[in-house]
Parts: sequence; C-alpha cells; structure tokens
Amino acid sequence: MKSPIRLLVALVFCAGTAHAQSYPDHPIRLLVPWPPGQATDIAARMVAEKLVPALGQPLVIDNRPGAGGVLGSEVAAKSPADGYTLLAGSSGPISISPNVQKVAYDPLKDFNPVSLIAVNPFVLVVSPSIPANNVKELLALLRANPGKYSFSSSGSGATSHLMSSLFNSMAGVSAVHVPYKGSSQSVTDVASGQIAYTIESVTGVGGLAKAGRVRALAVTSAKRAEAVPELPTIADDLPGYEMFGWIGLLAPAGTPKDVVERLSAETRRIMQDPELRKRFVAGGMEPAGNTPAEFGDFLRKQNERYGSIVKQAQVKLD
Repeated sequence: MKSPIRLLVALVFCAGTAHAQSYPDHPIRLLVPWPPGQATDIAARMVAEKLVPALGQPLVIDNRPGAGGVLGSEVAAKSPADGYTLLAGSSGPISISPNVQKVAYDPLKDFNPVSLIAVNPFVLVVSPSIPANNVKELLALLRANPGKYSFSSSGSGATSHLMSSLFNSMAGVSAVHVPYKGSSQSVTDVASGQIAYTIESVTGVGGLAKAGRVRALAVTSAKRAEAVPELPTIADDLPGYEMFGWIGLLAPAGTPKDVVERLSAETRRIMQDPELRKRFVAGGMEPAGNTPAEFGDFLRKQNERYGSIVKQAQVKLD
C-alpha cells in the first residue's frame, strides 16, 4: 500500500501530465503591443500561423499599441497565468522602457520567458551629402568636427537612440541628438540632408538605401546580417560594439511550467522551418529560438546592458 506522501506525489504528477496533454483546449490570445505591420506584429503573425497546427487551437492576435509597447505589455503582465494569454515581447518595452521610465510591471519578475523568436540588427546610415563611405571615414569626420553634426532617432530612449549613443560614446565623438516621433521622419530627414546620420532597423532604411537616398555603412550586430550580407559591422572599426533589437514570446508570471515548456518546444521546432526562416530574413530579422532558461538569461543580460547605456547617456523620460 502506498504511503500518503507517495500517493500525493503520484496524484500531483498525474494532474500535471493530464494538464499538459489537454492544453490547449480553446483559443490562445497573443498580445502584440504594437500596431499591425510593425516588426513585432509581423514576427508574431508568422509564428502564430505555424503554431496553430502544432497546438491544435487558433492563436488570436490582439494588437494593443501605445506608449512604445508599454501599454500592451502591462495588459499581458496582469492577465491570468493560465497559458491562454501570451505576449509578443520586444526590446523596447521589456529591456529599454523600464530603464528610462516608470512602468507598471517588472520585466524580469512579471513574465515567464518562453522563447526568443528573432534578433533585429540595425544599420548605420548617413546622408549622401556626408563625405563618408565607411565607418572609419565617418568617425574621422565626427572627431574632427565635435558638435557640428547631428544624428536622429525614433525618439528619446528608443532603441535607435541608445544604439547611436553607445556608438558615439565608444568612438569618443560629440554630435547633436534630434529625436523624432517614429523612425519614418527620422530616416527621411537623413535622406534630405537635414540630419547627418542615424541607426535604424534594416526594414526602416532598406528601401531608401537601395534607392541611393541614404548611404548604408555598417550593421550593429557582432557579425554580418543575413538580410544585408554585403554590409560590414560597426565592430570592424569600433571593436566591442554590438547592439540589436529582439522579439520573443513571454507568458504572465505563474503560467504552469509544463505549458511554458511545451510552448517553448513547439516554438523552437517551427523556428527551424526553412521557409519560415527565409521569411524572417526577408523582413530584416535573424530567426532564433531557445529554451525558457536560456531566454531568461538573455533577458537579464539585455536589461543590464541597456540599463548601463541609459545611465551612461543620461536618458530619462517624463
């Protein structure tokens, strides 16, 4: 006859196994804290499409844009931890915003990491009027003319702002920051010659670069990007420089471990699909995929890195 303790352990194990086998039994809401068509939204939809047959239930995209991804992320953090609400998290609201302003969630405590989906290398571009054809020439120009040139970003505290701030700091150059409300006008003013340079996403500058309206110099990742393999890295001329955006799946803290593990395993499996990987690269993203533990470690390191850059650049939002 089994002891009461052994019987209890057996019952708990069986309950967990039954839950894992029955999940999911109704549609899953995938919160996207950005408007349709934004990079995180595109990545979330591509992953959701592949997860539907794997999980046997629809993944319903729920766009909740606002405050740079903060509003939708807050909704996710406060949702039931039952596996039926997921967040398409990204570097902005999870790694950056908590370091520059007060948010109603703790990015490392209020979510369970599921899996990294993709990383987003950015591109350093200059106006065609700037006499620099590579990073070395741009650095020489900026060092010889401290404070003369300007750089733009999609907003104070945005990923593009912090990437440029780190670039300037590591290179020991001084330039004037001009923040915009979004990347479109920021890049457009670089093309028109009003701004000397900026660092933006591959998709944000790709069209203008191909048309010759801006000159692409290098990528921010440590190695060449699959989407633009012809471009060298900033690190080639500025050793140690590496920055990128990221997109990944998160669940509210307290979501059953077996559910998180299954979602992660299925996500990692579909991220190996050759056709899906090609679609990510075409969208300027490097496909990824990792375990909850690996993703959790990644998030901690990203939070620390951005926190250090924010402190160094003295970035603060109201």
